[in-house]
Amino acid sequence: MNEGMITSAYIIAAILFILSLSGLSKQETAGRGNQFGIAGMAIAVLATIMNSDVNAYGVLLVTIGVGGGIGAYLARRVEMTQMPELVAILHSFVGLAAVLVGFATYLDPESNYVGTERTIHDVEIYLGVLIGALTFTGSVIAFGKLSGKVTSKALILPGRHMLNIGIGVACAILLVLFLGTAPEGAAAADASIGKGAGTFILILMTLLAFAFGVHMVMAIGGADMPVVISMLNSYSGWAAAATGFMLSNDLLIIVGALVGSSGAILSYIMCRAMNRKFFSVIMGGWGDAPKGPAVEGEEEQGEAVAINADEVAQLCKDAESVVIVPGYGMAVAHAQHPVSELTQKLKAAGINVRFAIHPVAGRMPGHMNVLLAEANVPYDLVLEMDEINEDLSSTDVVIVIGANDIVNPAALENPNSPIAGMPVLEVWNAKQVIVSKRSMATGYAGVENPLFFRENTRMLFGDAKESVNGILANL
Repeated sequence: MNEGMITSAYIIAAILFILSLSGLSKQETAGRGNQFGIAGMAIAVLATIMNSDVNAYGVLLVTIGVGGGIGAYLARRVEMTQMPELVAILHSFVGLAAVLVGFATYLDPESNYVGTERTIHDVEIYLGVLIGALTFTGSVIAFGKLSGKVTSKALILPGRHMLNIGIGVACAILLVLFLGTAPEGAAAADASIGKGAGTFILILMTLLAFAFGVHMVMAIGGADMPVVISMLNSYSGWAAAATGFMLSNDLLIIVGALVGSSGAILSYIMCRAMNRKFFSVIMGGWGDAPKGPAVEGEEEQGEAVAINADEVAQLCKDAESVVIVPGYGMAVAHAQHPVSELTQKLKAAGINVRFAIHPVAGRMPGHMNVLLAEANVPYDLVLEMDEINEDLSSTDVVIVIGANDIVNPAALENPNSPIAGMPVLEVWNAKQVIVSKRSMATGYAGVENPLFFRENTRMLFGDAKESVNGILANL
């Protein structure tokens, strides 16, 4: 395939990727968006394989077979509850790939850049390795937090902000040193020495970036992890774009820029929805961390009152409006299909049923929307927090299924809480609140929830799927 055909294929693929992002912006068109993305990636891969510079087809086919086989296996085995951690670990692969490509490009003996071109190329390598390294370790820690292998609590080190600044300054100094390791016109022996010094500096910077990636995500609490996922998605995009510059691959640059910019925009939107500062999150919790112990408002205010499924069913029968708030517990219990059936029965009885979705419900952006779409819940019943919060005061019954932090009044009432300032679904304003949970355990942020002890709250203990089925049996 000649250069013109490859360029044309890359342009078509880029257009398809843009159409894919456009389709994924709405639930109704998300399926078509996925199809555009698949088609664009297929064209991109085929065009790259047919490039005249590619000749080791045996090795290429083996690696594609191994990677494709692992991907297909994971796609079949991974449940929706594990998708956030899968996304995080896949981001780490992109970061690690950028690091390896950066080192390979720098050590390439056939590299013949000189003058300004060489300086630009070395900057591309340095930044690509830097972004890739912090993306790699940050994503690995995010995977650990989401899978429960690493504590979800924020790690607050003494002088942590100065530590971050120190790493940033050190990386900037190392960049200057890196660019001066091979003076123009040096003899072969001197050039070899310079390359060795440059490699040492590159390794040192990579270790610093690894450390920053770990510290950056460890310093972010569990309540902010959905923002971290979208942020790491952005970082992986910029790492891919940097790889494209290193390899002179226009499509990688375009795709990386699309992923990086869209991930950054999503992170910004989510930060605004959570009353968090964007810079604070990307720098590992800089700035507005709550001060003092989170004690006020976290004591048990009386006793939690339990309720049975048949009593919940009767409350629903007597209600004119019902709002369902899904959370991660619904995903764990695979309760989305019984919830969909409950919705249909209530609507058939003339009851106004809607869903309230918090921006960070679940473990990643859009987690609950995907689960409800999988269960064929009509899109027009699924409302975002800003659309429904004001209506909760006129709602008869709110059923919270496996959610905790996103309905915690401490976010608004306790300035010392780790989730202080985070907008939440104000379900306690409804006439009656039913909370379906396995136990009285705290949520992912590790914060006690005063909602459970409110006078208008009743606790429906047990597995979410069994509890919803119990309500269905009594309707």
